[in-house]
Amino acid sequence: MDIADIEELWDRVTGTQPAPEMWLVVGTALVALAAVVPWGIWRLTRNTITIAHEGGHGLVALLSGRRLEGIKLHSDTSGLTVSRGKPTGFGMILTAAAGYVAPSLLGLGGAALLGAGRITALLWGATALLLALLVMTRNAYGLLTVLLTCALFLLVSWLTEPDVQAAFAYLVVWFLLLGGVRPVFELQTKRRRGQARDSDADQLARLTHAPAFFWLILFHAVTLASLIGGAGWLLDR
Repeated sequence: MDIADIEELWDRVTGTQPAPEMWLVVGTALVALAAVVPWGIWRLTRNTITIAHEGGHGLVALLSGRRLEGIKLHSDTSGLTVSRGKPTGFGMILTAAAGYVAPSLLGLGGAALLGAGRITALLWGATALLLALLVMTRNAYGLLTVLLTCALFLLVSWLTEPDVQAAFAYLVVWFLLLGGVRPVFELQTKRRRGQARDSDADQLARLTHAPAFFWLILFHAVTLASLIGGAGWLLDR
């Protein structure tokens, strides 16, 4: 690959693409909603949210100076991120708080890119993040899940027409925005039933001495605000 090819590739990634028709934007939102609301479908699609959740833990752990040991994803849509460092302090608090808000914040960032017409940048950026996550995944099911997701992004990015890429990008972002909301309500329900007493909210309560309910409210605020703000960018014409 010579300099001209590199420049052409860079222009392709950083350039803008025309906004799709409104029917496509609304249609992908409805498809994403159908992938989040019904329990039978959600049991499968929630794996994607888990990838973003655990990836959020891992990314913030690295950014806060902790050493990321590895990430595991399980078939029951649970996951585990292990990092080494000081067991208390601001870095640990940020790492613990990152999981439940990560899908929504990724969706919000994706909505900002789509609102600016940068569909290709979104697809390639997501692929890069998935490749980085793949390196840190430590179990077979997790490797398979991340590899298939990454392969899907690569295939869409390289082999499909611009309108297909636009539809896929909008669907992914809508799914992150909508799918990021539901796990917080599920966690709230589990805690009300006396379950999930070692959740991220409970770990944060032990780290900060603020009640777990406070962290649940914070998770709700971030995910719902991201949905509202992201929807505004996606629907703005």
